[in-house]
Amino acid sequence: MTSASAALPQQPGRTKAFLRLVMIEHSVFALPFAYIAALTAMYTWDENIHWGRLLLVTVAMVGLRTFAMAVNRIIDREIDARNPRTAHRELVTGAMSVKHAWTGALIALVVFLGAAALLNPLCLALAPVAVIPMVVYPYGKRFTNFPQAILGLAQSMGPIGGWLAISGEWSWEAVILGLAVGIWIGGFDLIYACQDVETDRQVGVKSVPARFGVPAAIWGARACHTVTTALFAWYAVATDAGTFFWLGLVIVAGAFLYEHTIVRPTDLSRLNRAFFSVNGFIGIALFVCALLDLLVRGLTV
Repeated sequence: MTSASAALPQQPGRTKAFLRLVMIEHSVFALPFAYIAALTAMYTWDENIHWGRLLLVTVAMVGLRTFAMAVNRIIDREIDARNPRTAHRELVTGAMSVKHAWTGALIALVVFLGAAALLNPLCLALAPVAVIPMVVYPYGKRFTNFPQAILGLAQSMGPIGGWLAISGEWSWEAVILGLAVGIWIGGFDLIYACQDVETDRQVGVKSVPARFGVPAAIWGARACHTVTTALFAWYAVATDAGTFFWLGLVIVAGAFLYEHTIVRPTDLSRLNRAFFSVNGFIGIALFVCALLDLLVRGLTV
């Protein structure tokens, strides 16, 4: 076997390792809200779904999120190596080299910028604004006890960008939805960070649970999700949403109540269920209800 042929199987392995590195399946958390914003903007514009633009929104969102996750893993690789929960990550074990991680990250960034350029000039002009908090966030845990606030700011860009992609104009309705998403994700990241309290304190990683304790973080998450529910309601009023959207909001509120029932300061045993299953369900449920609402109101497929 030649050296060239021996190298051939390595490429799929690198691709799979990179997809695991960036946890591509977690796009389910933010992508539905970009769709809600984009489809609402289409309804406001001409009541038609523009599939080409929706595809570009998808490409832009996945590209930006992939870049953000790859950069996060690269910057945090030394911290990850010192945490038993994250010591299996690809950059720690050697399944993915830093060089290849950077290559994937830069390709994802180019894809994001290309999609933004194809959408409209304003999306391209504001693209760097969306990139900056993605890079700042992993450094946040080194200088502030509230890195989740930076994460929330980064995640709020999705719905705002989704609306801009369609209208080419600024929208305060999209800002409301973006704030709701950012505070929601910042809130459940408060819960997620509770599992690393002891390690974070030993390593010197800053977070709300590490600085103020798990009870404070859980109560902070509850406050965040209460505000999120209120912002979703404000968005519904601002966009004249109908019955199906409000039904989705009731479902989301119920999911929040369930999430905070199974995760308590004294019991984190079901934390992963709350983080992955419940929060994934929230995004999909509200998107389905918002889509049904827009279709009933006259959005044409």
